[in-house]
Amino acid sequence: MDLKPMMGAERALVTFALALGTFMQVLDSSIANVAIPALSGDLGVSPTQGTWVITSFVVSNAITIPLTGWMARRFGEVRLFTFAILLFTLASWGCGLSSSMGMLIVFRVIQGAVAGPMIPLSQSLMLSIYPPEKKNTALALWSVTVLVAPICGPILGGWITDNISWPWIFYINVPVGLLCTYITWERMRSRETQTFKLPIDAVGLGLLAIGIGSLQILLDKGKELDWFNSSFIVTLAIVAAVTLSILVVWELSEEHPIIDLHLFASRNFTAGTLATSAGYMVFFGSVVILPLWLQTQLGYTPTWAGLATAPTGILAIALTPYLGRNMHRFDPRWLASISFAVFALCCFWRTEFNTGVDFATIAMPQFIQGIAVACFFLPLFGITIAGLPPDRIASAAGLSNALRVMAGGFGTSLSTTLWERREAVHHAQLAESITAFSPTVHQSTAQLQTLGLGTEQNYGFIERAITSQAYMLSTIDVFWVSGWIFLFLIPLVWLARPPFNHGHVAVAE
Repeated sequence: MDLKPMMGAERALVTFALALGTFMQVLDSSIANVAIPALSGDLGVSPTQGTWVITSFVVSNAITIPLTGWMARRFGEVRLFTFAILLFTLASWGCGLSSSMGMLIVFRVIQGAVAGPMIPLSQSLMLSIYPPEKKNTALALWSVTVLVAPICGPILGGWITDNISWPWIFYINVPVGLLCTYITWERMRSRETQTFKLPIDAVGLGLLAIGIGSLQILLDKGKELDWFNSSFIVTLAIVAAVTLSILVVWELSEEHPIIDLHLFASRNFTAGTLATSAGYMVFFGSVVILPLWLQTQLGYTPTWAGLATAPTGILAIALTPYLGRNMHRFDPRWLASISFAVFALCCFWRTEFNTGVDFATIAMPQFIQGIAVACFFLPLFGITIAGLPPDRIASAAGLSNALRVMAGGFGTSLSTTLWERREAVHHAQLAESITAFSPTVHQSTAQLQTLGLGTEQNYGFIERAITSQAYMLSTIDVFWVSGWIFLFLIPLVWLARPPFNHGHVAVAE
């Protein structure tokens, strides 16, 4: 069915509903992180067990995102998106009412599962209500919501946990979700996409669930269990490798695959997806390390750590609408290259930090990084879907977002592991110079004794100082590596080939 674009107030209202639904979903993926200690204490479990609140959401979310294209063709994009928002809202209510960790995890699994299709479908539906000349504006509006939500998540989650109670980080979704459900169904049900009675690829679905589930649990629990020194992690790695390998072979030969791997026949889809996933992996890894270092070593509260990282959103929000209106004037490959270059610059800038760094110095590279964020999502998504017909955009968005989410998981695990292991190396190197015969040690302990500290207290103080410096050096190492990876990603976007007017030409070869 060839539907005309929406106009005026109706388009604005639907855009608001789609953006708000996306905001709610992205916000929920990060808002619970800072509440883990509080909810773990209330539910009578350890903080380590409490992290399953995050893991359960991420695993179920990663499994269902790649299914978006198949489910959209089977049930219709509007129906699927509306149902996903409604069920997400009800699951959020259930999370807030949970009286045990098991009950909370069940509702978080439901949340993550139905959240999977929400982001790719919001992209697809947003594109469908705008005329061709304003599709970049639509993507810009969508990008703003994706940029703002991760910034607001930790700040809002910390404030709610500190000032109200942790169930309200879930309850706030209820009125928002009901409003989005009503507007979307009321205004969009007459624009339902064509559906097909596709058979269920049960084998592909099973392989996907086992493979992605094993991989996500491996990434989430690897550092905690010391990676491949754990038989549990080794088993997960073998299961993931075997099932995902079989999945690829099966899906390429299946008549009605659960995941459309043939999208990789498009040169632009492949280049755009790889650049997005790799860039997001490095970006998300560095995003995790900075607030972690601020809270564990510099004494920042979750709220202040969130405020220190929040300036990223200022330029990103300011520039994204401009880029959306003027994307047709730019080669998206140049914009993506600028993004990676600015990301690298900000990473190298942070390598100048020290343990006495002040708030303004931390916030400044975050502010400049907004340029990189604004030039990241929009141009790379434009490259990814360039040349794809409209009926394949939902599948493309689902698959590319799935790989991006998994890459974010890799980034988090790899960066935190590198951070801790480099800290151990630096700690050992710094400790070598601390001996009973060192003049520096004698001078330091003498100064501390004048403050009334005993011998054991003196060495305890020195130990804490060494640990602080070791973590500082390991943080610098992470940003140094991240900066170089960003620079190496620039040539990747130049594998894409114009034209980049999505939806108007056949799939590129």
